[in-house]
Amino acid sequence: MADARKIAAAALFKVETDAAYSNLTLQHALERSDVGAEDKALATALFYGVLDRKLTLDYILSHNIKTPLSKVRPYTLTVLRMGLYQILYMDKIPDRAAVNEAVALIKKSKEARNAGFVNAVLRTVIREGVSLPETDDANALSVRYSCPVPIVESFLADYGKEATLGLLEASLQPAALSIRVNTCKTTKEALCEELEKQGISLVPGHPDGCLIAEKGFDIAADPLYKEGYFYAQDGASQQAIACLAPTPGSRVIDLCAAPGGKSFTAAQYMQNTGELIACDLYEQKTELIRAGAKRLGFKNLIARTADATVFDKELGEFDFVICDVPCSGLGVLRRKPEIKYKTNFDFEELKERQTAILRNAVQYAKKGGRILYSTCTLRRQENENLVNAVLKEYNTLRKLHEENLMPHKDNTDGFYYALLEKE
Repeated sequence: MADARKIAAAALFKVETDAAYSNLTLQHALERSDVGAEDKALATALFYGVLDRKLTLDYILSHNIKTPLSKVRPYTLTVLRMGLYQILYMDKIPDRAAVNEAVALIKKSKEARNAGFVNAVLRTVIREGVSLPETDDANALSVRYSCPVPIVESFLADYGKEATLGLLEASLQPAALSIRVNTCKTTKEALCEELEKQGISLVPGHPDGCLIAEKGFDIAADPLYKEGYFYAQDGASQQAIACLAPTPGSRVIDLCAAPGGKSFTAAQYMQNTGELIACDLYEQKTELIRAGAKRLGFKNLIARTADATVFDKELGEFDFVICDVPCSGLGVLRRKPEIKYKTNFDFEELKERQTAILRNAVQYAKKGGRILYSTCTLRRQENENLVNAVLKEYNTLRKLHEENLMPHKDNTDGFYYALLEKE
């Protein structure tokens, strides 16, 4: 198990020092290792567990270390967090083992001289126990649920105490693995039967065509995935496209398409007919969309590199416009916990870009055309408030439907979408 802890610590250190994406960092670390499935599972549990609980862990450490945590060497702090996480949250690992493995890990690093310090801090926590604030103000909730105060305050202001507690609790739980059956190649019944042969059990999700795995599996390595019979997509974005419901033979443009899930689901509703233009700002991401469409067999999808804020009159008008805009991502904290620790959110710049993309979508929509605006955040300023502000700018635009999906209520990512129509 020592290798698992070493992998987790190295990945956590990289996320902390390089501001790297958690999912990509861990994936690369595991791919480069030659450890078995059990070690990979432990490394994954430690990696995401520490990221999820970092503020809580730091609160406890700060009460057991005389110097500020900012003065503790980075790798030593990573090992302390990981050891403390095992002591507090991993019942199957004895406290003594957690301490001994942490000390062994630090001894093999460039910060080996801190081994005694790590040993003393962790043993002090075990001996004296842990006390967390019990009130429900933003500061106390921040500590208990390891979520920065500004995010807690945003949830409280937008949704109230009860929903905020639900959102914070859900942010620390593992996300369900949802997939979408490619109905242009098979049926959900046939796909479930084939995956069941591999020991992969699925239950129906919402909308029709959404399937939820009862436990995780390596999607990219699955032969049925490689043959294009399904792809990964959270149920929330599937519901958004179901609401838009693009029709066969129609023209559709997806202004912010990467990694492609919404475009692929739209292509299914179109029954692989008509024309679907999937855009992204970066060619590398556009190529990923193109490769995905080829694997899935969507011949009506054209991937192109384009700026979602810039109108291209040469493309003409569209029956359906999808704009899943860049956002603060507060609806996917359970998948990407590093998001909540970002300190450089420029909410005003985000708002300007989101507004520009929605205005551009209005230009692309034909008379009677429909626009889907969506985000994976739960800030009303990026969702309802922004859509309502843009609606006031156009006499010909009306809102047909909007939805706030929440992890603790809907078993999906936190997600907002609004369906608009150009009269």
